Amino acid sequence: MSRSARPARMAVVSPHAHIHAEPGVDPHAPKGTNLVVNEIYASIQGESTYAGLPCVFVRLTACNLRCSWCDSEFSFYEGTRRTVDEVVAEVERFGLPLVEVTGGEPLLQPGVHPLMTRLADRGYRVLLETSGSLDISPVDPRVIRIIDVKCPASGESARNRWQNMEQLRPTDELKFVIADRADYEWARGEVRARELAKRCTVLFGPVWNRVEPQQLAAWILEDKLPVRFQIQLHKYVWAPDARGV
Repeated sequence: MSRSARPARMAVVSPHAHIHAEPGVDPHAPKGTNLVVNEIYASIQGESTYAGLPCVFVRLTACNLRCSWCDSEFSFYEGTRRTVDEVVAEVERFGLPLVEVTGGEPLLQPGVHPLMTRLADRGYRVLLETSGSLDISPVDPRVIRIIDVKCPASGESARNRWQNMEQLRPTDELKFVIADRADYEWARGEVRARELAKRCTVLFGPVWNRVEPQQLAAWILEDKLPVRFQIQLHKYVWAPDARGV
């Protein structure tokens, strides 16, 4: 994961920041017609309760947060303007039933909603990975929302939108990325105080090269915490900084 200094926050995509339009895409089309897509690829799902399953990933460009341990900073600025139709067609070419829409922060782009609805209409199981800093209530109810709750070491814990916890469904998932003991104790406190494990599956995973998986597992066992331990499987199968996997 990147250890570089955090750049300034950027809530929207600059039209000049490593973005070009595919032929036939109108960059001035109404909101919801176009998306800025960083990459689309098939891999093994590395996290969540769907870990280990073949999955198509649609990574959208831009993020409103700058987590200290972010491993996808390339998604902040790089992207291609695509229509929703084009994205759906590319997903269909992979022939896999599971799709994750991720980022960056995918909810920054209005077009993500028609994209997820179109995919769900076609029978895909759709996962959305979001920071939870934005309102999740407009998301199609068929979509499984995986919220990355920001712990203090991320530098972005003040941006957690706790109102989203009231919107959770049993099919949703909460993910806490743990960088140190202080993060663990903070996350443990939130899980207990808010009774989050009664709302949906809660995932605890270590920041790569910051906390040993064995250590985090030991903490969870010692506290008998009702959470699911996870690691980022893709970083063990491929190089930790590999893209498109």
